[in-house]
Amino acid sequence: MTHRFGIVGSGMIAPIHLAANRGLAGAQATGIMDHGSGRGREIAPELDSSGSDDLDVFIARDDIDIITVATPSGLHHEAVMKAAAAGKHCIVEKPMDIRLRPIDEMIAAHRHAGTLLGGIFNTRYSEAARMLKRAVEAARFGRLTFASAVGPWWREQSYYDASRWKGTWALDGGGALMNQGIHSIDLLQWLVNSPITSVSGRIATLAHENLEVEDTGAASLVFENGALGTIACTTSMWPGHFRTITLAGTEGTAVLGDSNLLVWQFRHETPEDEAIRERYLSLPGPGIGAANPSVGLDCEGHRAVFAEFLAALDSGKSPPIDGHEARKAVATILAIYESARLGGVPVVPS
Repeated sequence: MTHRFGIVGSGMIAPIHLAANRGLAGAQATGIMDHGSGRGREIAPELDSSGSDDLDVFIARDDIDIITVATPSGLHHEAVMKAAAAGKHCIVEKPMDIRLRPIDEMIAAHRHAGTLLGGIFNTRYSEAARMLKRAVEAARFGRLTFASAVGPWWREQSYYDASRWKGTWALDGGGALMNQGIHSIDLLQWLVNSPITSVSGRIATLAHENLEVEDTGAASLVFENGALGTIACTTSMWPGHFRTITLAGTEGTAVLGDSNLLVWQFRHETPEDEAIRERYLSLPGPGIGAANPSVGLDCEGHRAVFAEFLAALDSGKSPPIDGHEARKAVATILAIYESARLGGVPVVPS
């Protein structure tokens, strides 16, 4: 069975959605809705442009079964709700929304419609990240004691100046944490697999002018399993470097640097560990998106998200990254913002 995709939005990430469809068994992109900008024709002139300037008309097209949402973060809600009303499944770029109430409304609407709702966190799908996940599930770290996510990125002033929505609370929902850091925060939470019960955060704007939101954010964490942790995400650290995820416990430590391993060390070695180090242990380059959001970005992670979504659709199950799963990182980031607003006092994510 072929599932037909319609892409809502025509910005930087839309071509990635299109490329992820190509070569994916059971998937076919049939249209791009560009709000009348004409960019959809530039991206994919071979696709039918019907309804490209009208969201209602586009979603109602009978050659579209699944809507992927690639609009500015603060505009996701409208497309997702209209997709549910039209009986269309929906996959939404990160963050699913910039507030929790709209996400809860999206989840409820698609549950009522009997349609699937999924989020996109493509960094979960590198082989190195999957190895860390398997190591956690196999209890190779012993008691997990510490976990951290660091995204030491850089953005030029022109990055914010060139867009009407980037760096705004209304449409971006935040800065280095909500826009850039959310992938690292999702990856951390997914790997640890224990709810965050408390955050204490601070945010600041240190390297950019006329910016509403933070370019530097940091937080300390407490996980339900007792582990402590930290988050630090910026667009203020020139020249920008690769993100790191650290997991450490009583029996081992591993550090992920983008899609590579920097550390893979356990008290009780297995025969596979040396082969893993030989294959994956290396220093990454400057980092995917570390200084330029388009550098190093490919469609493989998105394709994996779409493939799992289609598998869930065909089997009648929920996708691994459903609305509830996509909500978690947003809840953590909003708790950091609230803690920062209150002067760094501990806040429990909603």
